Amino acid sequence: MTNTSSAVRRRSPRIPIVVTIIVLAALVIAFFVFASLYTDYLWFAQLGFQRVLTTRWLAGTAMFFAGFLGMAVPVYVSIAVAYRFRPVYAKLNAQLDRYQQVIEPLRRAVMFGVPSVLGLFAGLATAPRWSLVLAYFNRTPFGRVDPQFHLDIAFYVFDLPFWRALVAFASAVVLIAGLAAVAASYLYGALRFGSREVRISRTARVQLAVTAALYVALQAVSLWLDQYATLSKDNSLITGAQYTEVNATIPGREILAGIAAVVALLFVVTAVIGRWRISVVGTALLLVSAIVVGGIYPWVVQRLQVAPSERSYESAFIQRNIDATRSAYDVAGVKERSYDARTDTQTGALASDAQTTANIRIIDPSIVSESFSQLQQYRQYYKFPSTLDVDRYDIDGTSEDTVIAVRDIDVDGLGSSATQYNRTFVYTHGYGVVAAYGNQRTSDGKPVFLESGIPSTGDLGDYQPRVYFGESSPAYSIVGAPKGTKKIELDYPSGAEDAAASNATTTYQANGGPSIGNVFNRLVYAAKFGSEQILLSNAVNADSQILYDRDPLQRVQKVAPYLTLDKDVYPAIVNHRIVWIVDGYTTTDAYPYSQSASLSDSINGTTSSGYNTDQVNYIRNSVKATVDAYTGKVTLYSWDAKDPLLTTWKKIFPATVQPMSSMSAELLDHVRYPTDLFKVQRTILGTYHVTNANSFYSGDDAWVTPQDPSSSSSSSSTSRVTSALGTTTTTSSADLQDPYYLTMKVPGEQTAYTLYSTYIPQQSGSNARNVLTGYLSVDSDAGGRGKGKRSKAYGRLSLLTIPKTDSVPGPGQVQSSFNADTDVSTELNILKRGDTTIKRGNLLTLPIGGGFLYVQPVYVQSTSNTSYPLLQKVLVAFGDKIAFEDTLNDALNSLFGGNSGAAAGDQGASTGSSGTGSGTSGSSGSGSSDTGSDSGASGSGGSSGAGSVSANAALQQALQDASQALQDRQQAYADNDLVAAAEADKRLQQAVQDALQAESNGATTGSSSSSSSSSK
Repeated sequence: MTNTSSAVRRRSPRIPIVVTIIVLAALVIAFFVFASLYTDYLWFAQLGFQRVLTTRWLAGTAMFFAGFLGMAVPVYVSIAVAYRFRPVYAKLNAQLDRYQQVIEPLRRAVMFGVPSVLGLFAGLATAPRWSLVLAYFNRTPFGRVDPQFHLDIAFYVFDLPFWRALVAFASAVVLIAGLAAVAASYLYGALRFGSREVRISRTARVQLAVTAALYVALQAVSLWLDQYATLSKDNSLITGAQYTEVNATIPGREILAGIAAVVALLFVVTAVIGRWRISVVGTALLLVSAIVVGGIYPWVVQRLQVAPSERSYESAFIQRNIDATRSAYDVAGVKERSYDARTDTQTGALASDAQTTANIRIIDPSIVSESFSQLQQYRQYYKFPSTLDVDRYDIDGTSEDTVIAVRDIDVDGLGSSATQYNRTFVYTHGYGVVAAYGNQRTSDGKPVFLESGIPSTGDLGDYQPRVYFGESSPAYSIVGAPKGTKKIELDYPSGAEDAAASNATTTYQANGGPSIGNVFNRLVYAAKFGSEQILLSNAVNADSQILYDRDPLQRVQKVAPYLTLDKDVYPAIVNHRIVWIVDGYTTTDAYPYSQSASLSDSINGTTSSGYNTDQVNYIRNSVKATVDAYTGKVTLYSWDAKDPLLTTWKKIFPATVQPMSSMSAELLDHVRYPTDLFKVQRTILGTYHVTNANSFYSGDDAWVTPQDPSSSSSSSSTSRVTSALGTTTTTSSADLQDPYYLTMKVPGEQTAYTLYSTYIPQQSGSNARNVLTGYLSVDSDAGGRGKGKRSKAYGRLSLLTIPKTDSVPGPGQVQSSFNADTDVSTELNILKRGDTTIKRGNLLTLPIGGGFLYVQPVYVQSTSNTSYPLLQKVLVAFGDKIAFEDTLNDALNSLFGGNSGAAAGDQGASTGSSGTGSGTSGSSGSGSSDTGSDSGASGSGGSSGAGSVSANAALQQALQDASQALQDRQQAYADNDLVAAAEADKRLQQAVQDALQAESNGATTGSSSSSSSSSK
């Protein structure tokens, strides 16, 4: 007895230890949850959007409890009723008696625990649906009705999803409650199964019959609502109800809904009179009706009536789809013009397009990032994005297309210096923007910078250059200090590589993040980011702020969760500050009769898979957002005040979206038409430029966006594409050509900053034609009218259609012509000599000179690690003629008989050498030779001296000799004349050597001339 007591005493202390551990673990988890919620509130409050967060919290919490109670209460009541009215003297079999003995001690726990667990899952499932419920209660009419039921579009966008979700949830609750009642009734003897009969008590009969009546009644409501859902259902031909749905499926759903309502009444009768046979017969009738009315009859109508004459039967419904689709994607107002493009070149053909010619962009933003990095990065802890942005700025009264990028911070580039202290407190921000003229180049192929250097200098004026909120900003930085405190943030580097002590430093002066000046905030943020330095470092002071969630897209998405954001965020200098401009879209997939499309497929240029979860059939660019690169302030502007979706969300989150009237004139000057929206619209217009139902059905005029001809073939993939017409086409479309921004004059429009894309026929097989069929453009210039006033022409879509009798080469065909031309290939082979590679720039298409002009810059780059691409040549084409010269201006003159009639932006810049951009000068240090105006681009490069001219003539002669020798060799092989082929091969080798020698002489002369100029 003593030993037993001792053992109990030895074991008893373990119980409090376990409890203590559990309590401590719960407290730690609760603290981390609290830290997450509390820091979220501080972040939103600092931006002034705390109402967005609190609304989401309150709505989500309310939805959780609604789901919890909506499931737990009915299930509990169902179990409780079954137990309360159980037969007391029911005779149970041995097995049920054993079950009762096991469950009875746990009955209370089961009665409360099972509903609670089910309610918990239901609450977690319903909490994320807060947006659906809030949108329903704040819905806004569209002012348009559908062509079938004549209901406002808002019914399909707001009402129908809400009611269908509610009916689905209620059906699940009733079904689970009914199963719980069946289990409880069986366990306590109210429901017994004999060998030949089923015995059920009166109370159980009433309960189960009423539950069944409720479930069938809910299915009747569901069937009734399903008829409206057919208007946004994807079919093989179109999205929306077609002849069979309208004349068979929809009436069938109405009939089935009526039958289900009658069956529900029969279950009520069963509850009253106790006869199950009538309700069972009614249920069987419902199932048979569902098969006949819901399945067989529509199949018969489709196969025997519609299919043999589908075009005539479906014509009216296709027209509904065309009208709704063009309205939902905002392309109904596209101005379509026939453009009879000429293909012959004439002297002076570009005289009437002088402004467009002068603005042709030859600097490719997808290639020159390396050039920007080598010439303007200065330190390894700075970086530029892989693809730069295109914008326009007023320079000396002239609008100039520019390639622009932010010099952002890159703490990963610190290498061994990337200590936690440096990453958190020292390297906190990027510095300045770098911008280059889009239509100019220096004599050796570099961009001509209009804003560059550290500190920034150039033509963009004074602005706050520090970038604390950028696309590659650190996860978090701690900034701020009292006045008079030593500055520890690196502002910008000194001019000398080894003068680290003289680097400029700064202290953040704005209110950009939550305060961590008190111990409690430091503690919660240390928990949030898992860093003890936040709590312990002496660099944190009373004025410290923590900056996080700094990516512009991330910041906008958090304060406007209802928006779909354009991925192409771009920087602009607005009112002496760097701001990021973000386009936001409101979308839905419930617009009746509008064609459904995958948003990601349309934007990324990939093919539909059928498993996409981002299907939409309505889109509006409803919001323009800005993020201040220094303060992080997010401002949302209402861009489409008529959009019902935006109006609804403005009711939910009041005072979060500013009117367009508050947008400054300078901001409007940099607002542009968004690329992602344009990609979606061009995808839709590829098919829906056809507005006649019969022509649409035939599918003989469907277009697609061409594959990017300048990308490597290895990056594309062959896919099977199924159009809205159900036709399948095999295409290589993993890398479709991007739309491009250019300042130009589209025929029938005024000169404007324009976004454009091209079309070719949608065809399959080996005889697919890569010819132009259409040219879609949109006016992207929103400014010019002052504060809060958008240009009336902004967003105007223009579609040039090329007559089918014309045969204008498409981008792919032009690129093939460039690649096949012997003179071009010979010169490219010379440029690719040794350790250099060729990079082809964007192939631009411009509707000028009465036809279509193609322009493609050609870059040369060394394979060394410090190299960067240099623009050396420009390819141009018009019709079936091409030209390949050092500058765009020379190429256009060569193409149009010696005089194009207009001057290009690079007039006067000639290639003095074919340097490969090794980056050995000006790519590091203070950048004194490459930080400013690059005066060599202004035309001085054109006067390189007599030696240079002589060397250029010798080079041209050598290239001509090489081309002739190559042609002679090919002809000799064709004639099987091996002697002549060997002789031609020798002449080809000699010509290549002569070309190399001539180019070397030209480089030497150009270098001497440059040195002489510098000494002056």
